[in-house]
Amino acid sequence: MLDRTLTALIKPGITTCAKGLQRLGLSANQVTVGGFLIGIGAAFLIASQDYLAGVIAIFISRLCDALDGALARLTHATDAGGFLDIALDFLFYASIPLAFAVADPARNALPAAVLLATFIGTGSSFLAFAVIAAQRGLKNLDVPDKSFYFLGGLTEATETLACFAAMCFWPQHFPTLAYGFAALCTITIVTRIGWGWRTFS
Repeated sequence: MLDRTLTALIKPGITTCAKGLQRLGLSANQVTVGGFLIGIGAAFLIASQDYLAGVIAIFISRLCDALDGALARLTHATDAGGFLDIALDFLFYASIPLAFAVADPARNALPAAVLLATFIGTGSSFLAFAVIAAQRGLKNLDVPDKSFYFLGGLTEATETLACFAAMCFWPQHFPTLAYGFAALCTITIVTRIGWGWRTFS
């Protein structure tokens, strides 16, 4: 819901940083993989209950996720790069609830499982829409820089990162935050399925 607004705010700074990475000779795919590895490092930190370091690593990882697309547009965007980006993104997002479950299984395992189940729903509805939209040649003109049809919703990357940050700052409230965000994800799932059905009917 907030992704377009945040993207517009940070785009000038991200573009400037991407030009710096280009001058250093880094490729978009290198930044994608580097950001993913930092994100997985964040999951290990959280699993070890080092929540402050974990949230810092999360934001560095997502900064890389913003930079790789900007860098690709400055050089040469490819379908392979777009595929790698989205595949690693979904693995990263799944790793954080799992990390909280590992950190405190007795308290966090069930809410983490519920949250992961709703992540599957938001992710599958997102990707299923993109597949059919590609077959029909549909484009989302609101986000033309994406390598696939980007279907929005109530819980997008910005909201998810805000929730992850809250979980790291207040890990004792993970169950409440996880159930609450799972409820918001459920709304996203329902609306995306509705949009897809109406669009493709």
